[in-house]
Amino acid sequence: MARVLSILVQPGLIGDFVRHSSMPMLSRSLLVSTLGLTLGGCVLKPREADEQPKQLESIARQQGYETDRVARFEPPELPDAPTWRDVLRRAFLANGDLEQSYHEWAMAVQRIDQAGSWPSQPVELGFDYMFSGESMKAFDRTTVSVGLMDASELPNKAYESAKVAWRDAQASGERFRAAKFALQRQVLQAWADYAFQADKVRIQEEHLNLLRLVASTAASRVRAGGPQQEQLRADVALKMADNEIASARSQLEQQRASLNGLLRRQANDPLAPPASAVGSRRSNASDDAWLAAGVSNNADLAALGFDEDARRAAIERTRLEYLPEINPMAAFTGSVSQAIGAAIVFPTELPKIRAMVAESRSDLRRVQAALAQSKTDRSVRFVVALLAMRDAERRAATFENDVLPLATRTVELSRQGYASGTLGYLELIDAQRTLLDTRLMLAEARTASEKRLAELEELAGVDAETIPTGTATAPTSNLMKGNP
Repeated sequence: MARVLSILVQPGLIGDFVRHSSMPMLSRSLLVSTLGLTLGGCVLKPREADEQPKQLESIARQQGYETDRVARFEPPELPDAPTWRDVLRRAFLANGDLEQSYHEWAMAVQRIDQAGSWPSQPVELGFDYMFSGESMKAFDRTTVSVGLMDASELPNKAYESAKVAWRDAQASGERFRAAKFALQRQVLQAWADYAFQADKVRIQEEHLNLLRLVASTAASRVRAGGPQQEQLRADVALKMADNEIASARSQLEQQRASLNGLLRRQANDPLAPPASAVGSRRSNASDDAWLAAGVSNNADLAALGFDEDARRAAIERTRLEYLPEINPMAAFTGSVSQAIGAAIVFPTELPKIRAMVAESRSDLRRVQAALAQSKTDRSVRFVVALLAMRDAERRAATFENDVLPLATRTVELSRQGYASGTLGYLELIDAQRTLLDTRLMLAEARTASEKRLAELEELAGVDAETIPTGTATAPTSNLMKGNP
């Protein structure tokens, strides 16, 4: 009775076995060709998919995101008196949420080759030796076989799977861009609030000094026989102003801590606010230029567009499940026989495949509905933000060009009247208080304008400085390249 011993052969030993065996040349060629096809493998994917790794590498160099670095990349520290460009550049280089979005994109890119790898099954190598009392050469008792462990999908299935992964990777790339613009909006709005709060503290300090003068004047009048209620009112106003400025300073510290968090710094790290909140950033683009930009370049909408393409490709990939799969094999038994063949595996779970196709279609409709609603929402938000920015600019222009000069002139006349004795001290204090309130309202309007500008940039998917109208400051998009 014949006895058969079966073992698994490691692929690294096959080359030596083939070269030193006495098998016929045809058998050697057959085995080597089969192994070359199955062990080498390949990736079937759209040619355009090769652009994704290049884009990843470019961003990694700019941001210091290389995965093979030993130590974590440390961005440069801020100068003693940073500008909004310095703060934004630091955020781009240091923010952990933005880096997380990058690595999610990198993971999606790596899935392209995973999905497009073909054959899709590992190779199984077999070695059989037959024990027999008959007079046979040892080589003729040896059977070597090679084949896939299971049926491999057809090449077009691998290609369609890679196409789905490619579109998903493109969507992830757009979500990284959306994260960049979202971070830009957060940082610029936080910086505008921080600058305004610092201006508010400075103005309230001047206001507090005025109230101290009023309280001192009231005390002098009481000593001279004036009504005591005047001093009481002055003391109450002084206490309230003290409380308000303490709250304002506390809010300034809170905003500094929040801004440091966006920059990946310690909460109590020093961060000098700008000297003034008025006019740090302004948009020189016209309404027509902004409306032309619209939301066509919005990163979130672009990501949903690629999601839609991916879902369409997923439907085509799911339909391919109706096609059979193949399982090739090759074997030889010494010089006795050589064989090559393939098993064809036909699908039998047709209800499951139909349900998969229906699911993919529903997934496509889901993305299409989300895309349509997102376009409407962002378009409305864009128009609202543009109108709000123009209104804030109008208010700022009114305060700067009309109200502020009048308030300043009023203080000058009040000082002249007080010097000549035609106006009292309280009238002079009241005129100076009006001037301080005007400065505060001007700073508030400018801050509102800058915050709306940052929102417009996120919605439009472009930096305001890149819109070619009038003069502008350095493009913020250059900050991603380290060129503020």
